[in-house]
Amino acid sequence: MWRLVLALLCLQLGEGMIRIPLKKGRSMREVMRENRVPEGFLKGLKGDPGRKYLLSNAVAYEPLTNYLNSFYFGEISIGTPPQNFLVLFDTGSSNLWVPSTYCQTPACENHAMFNCSLSSTFSDIGVTYTLRYGFGDLSVVLGSDTMTIQNIVVKNQEFGLSLDEPSNPFYYLDFDGILGMAYPGVGISGYNTLIQNMMQQSQLTEPIFSFYYSRNPTYNYGGEVILGGVDSQLYTGEVLWTPVVQEFYWKIGIEEFSIGPSATGWCSQGCHGIVDTGTFLLTIPGQFMSAFLQQLGAEENDDGYVVDCSSVPSMPTLYFAISGAQLSLPPSVYVLNNDGVCSVGVESTYVSSTNGQPLWILGNVFLRQYYSIFDIANNRVGFALSA
Repeated sequence: MWRLVLALLCLQLGEGMIRIPLKKGRSMREVMRENRVPEGFLKGLKGDPGRKYLLSNAVAYEPLTNYLNSFYFGEISIGTPPQNFLVLFDTGSSNLWVPSTYCQTPACENHAMFNCSLSSTFSDIGVTYTLRYGFGDLSVVLGSDTMTIQNIVVKNQEFGLSLDEPSNPFYYLDFDGILGMAYPGVGISGYNTLIQNMMQQSQLTEPIFSFYYSRNPTYNYGGEVILGGVDSQLYTGEVLWTPVVQEFYWKIGIEEFSIGPSATGWCSQGCHGIVDTGTFLLTIPGQFMSAFLQQLGAEENDDGYVVDCSSVPSMPTLYFAISGAQLSLPPSVYVLNNDGVCSVGVESTYVSSTNGQPLWILGNVFLRQYYSIFDIANNRVGFALSA
């Protein structure tokens, strides 16, 4: 009850600072098994999650790197009168797209589709581009319209209307589209991102946004996105600030990684980490994966990197050295218990940072432990222990 009261009170904090409840969807594995998709297909879906960070002038590399795990999404509206969509709020990409009536594939028809003919404020841009995924490409055409998130209204927002979506896995997703929140440098050149337009149209009280993920998520409440501010009720202790090292993604420096009390030395020459709300798992540089799993005693099978559930309390805490502080990740957070099957919430990437440093992706598994603050004006990310 107190959280409901708090949410209602905070809605009145000021014009331009709003909170968006996040829903926790079913995992893709659950949905696809319900639809009797063969296990062999599930295995074939997996790609390298780092692929989305490969910059290219020809295509835009987008998220869905969660493999078969859960996504967290919230509601936005586009058009006049508004048409509602559930979107993934993703700090690992910069573009906004939703399904549209231009698309006739089953994946589009299984979701809310934007109908431009029903909006009096829609303008056609007509430029097409491709979003490339590890398991299929999605083509969109650009348009612009009024976009609404609760009491924030952004006019003339450019966005993608899907022309074609492959059925696998888009048909099975619980959300409709994606709202990118990374830097403009990884968006489509010449068009403003939603965050850019929010700031230019004075729709944010501060050039900042933050994420909170519940430790016990449900479909109706998985967490919150707060646009234009920070809610100190959602974290404890001090905020640790660390600078963004490259203004494309929310990429930060990692000075060391430890398993229990022992430093691994894997980041002795420096590592980079991308703070990515569009990735569910903690993603480890591929060259370290075997040693990591061996130290945790995890074995790979169809359910992932599995451990004995009874051993979880005695497993080591993981530590990330960031800006001189040790950010801990206890086994109760990084081990996922799905109906009595315990798996380590990690995957690997063989894509390194642009300067060759090992690249980590700090996804939802990490962010459930830490309230994350994205400070656009000062190009920094803040972490504080989630309440």
